[in-house]
Amino acid sequence: MEKKRSTLLEGSVWKGIVLFAIPIFLGNLFQQFYNTFDSWCVGNFIGEDALAAVSSSGSLIFMMVGFFNGVAMGAGVIIARYFGAGDTDSLKKAIHTDVALGLVTGGLLTFLGVVLTPMILGWMGTPEEVMPQSVSYFRYYFCGAIFTVLYNIFVGILHALGDSRTPLYYLILASFVNVVLDLLFVAVLGWGVGSAAIATTISQGLSAVLCCIRLMRLKTDYRLKVKEIRFHRKSLRQIIQYGLPAGVQNSVIAFANVVVQTNINSFGKAAMAGCGSYSKIEGFAFLPITCFTQALATFVGQNLGAGNIKRVKKGVGFGILCPAIIAELIGVTLWLLAPKLIGVFNDDPLVVDFGTRHMRTIAPFYFLLAATHCISSVLRGAGKTTLPMVTMLAVWCIFRVSYITVAIRYINRLETVSWAYPITWTISSVILLICFFKSDWLHHFRRQEEKQKA
Repeated sequence: MEKKRSTLLEGSVWKGIVLFAIPIFLGNLFQQFYNTFDSWCVGNFIGEDALAAVSSSGSLIFMMVGFFNGVAMGAGVIIARYFGAGDTDSLKKAIHTDVALGLVTGGLLTFLGVVLTPMILGWMGTPEEVMPQSVSYFRYYFCGAIFTVLYNIFVGILHALGDSRTPLYYLILASFVNVVLDLLFVAVLGWGVGSAAIATTISQGLSAVLCCIRLMRLKTDYRLKVKEIRFHRKSLRQIIQYGLPAGVQNSVIAFANVVVQTNINSFGKAAMAGCGSYSKIEGFAFLPITCFTQALATFVGQNLGAGNIKRVKKGVGFGILCPAIIAELIGVTLWLLAPKLIGVFNDDPLVVDFGTRHMRTIAPFYFLLAATHCISSVLRGAGKTTLPMVTMLAVWCIFRVSYITVAIRYINRLETVSWAYPITWTISSVILLICFFKSDWLHHFRRQEEKQKA
């Protein structure tokens, strides 16, 4: 663990962030690959209705899972700080509290997902011909929601400890397992769209178990021990303090995206399939943003914990600018290749047309999304959790829903819905950039540290 620790706390700033981010990128790449393979498999072996059923899953799944993953992000900030400060006792308590929280919330999510799926799909205006397959896919997916929550918690802990490579190895294995099971269940045995969700659940469960074993085998005083998994009041309070704003933000924004998906559903199953195919491609396009955001949060957390303020300042500029440039290059590439990429999932001309129009409206503005997420990550790492939450809720939720509700009445076209994303990304990035330069976020961190010590 010491070697990984030094790459973030010592040496070249940009090299440390990049070396830490690369395994996260590759891991997320494989995870996105096996999630996308579900859509490819059902779209090619079952048909358009099945693809529409799976394609409408993104917003709903993120709405249910996003809250708990946001709370896990708060735990990652706390664990990274204790690791950077060398506070083994507090680190140990935070890790075991985080896992206990994952077990409770994961079980709750599994129950709610299975029970509420038909109701939520009904609220989303899912077409009748797609409804049975959508319900089947979602219910089987949420049967394994506890594995999804625990996996994200375990990976968050490993990342906070400076280990971004081990989760990559486990994800590579899980990806191959998922592909084999998808082909077996869907293409060979013909078990239907629900079996694609079963394959994902099994793969997610495998990677969660392997990460858990890794944490239990750490040769440190803070390794995970089953008998010590319980809530510690101080650690739980800190995790909630840092994670609750991110969790609320994720869920409410996802709810807004469910509203977006509802409007997409109103254009029919071809629009659902086309825009859903884009969402899978978008998942790959966002990977540089995701990996830099996670790396930046760990970098800021560890170095603030260690008191390396100058190092934090050096890393922040690189950590915001680099992913914005990469994201924009990817956006331009997607704009150029849009028809071919959508056609990979389903070659129906109407599906390709809807997906292409949706993609070409959104993709040129990826740099704004990158800036928003990276600035938010830095502010959260410094303990300034409320500002990103309020900004995202006001812009990505309230304004986005209001815009769609009004605009679609006057211009009833798919592009009207698609423009909701670039418009709200622009507003949020401008607000956060102004707040980033005008607010003394490092001073805010120092005040929080003084309060905790008192």
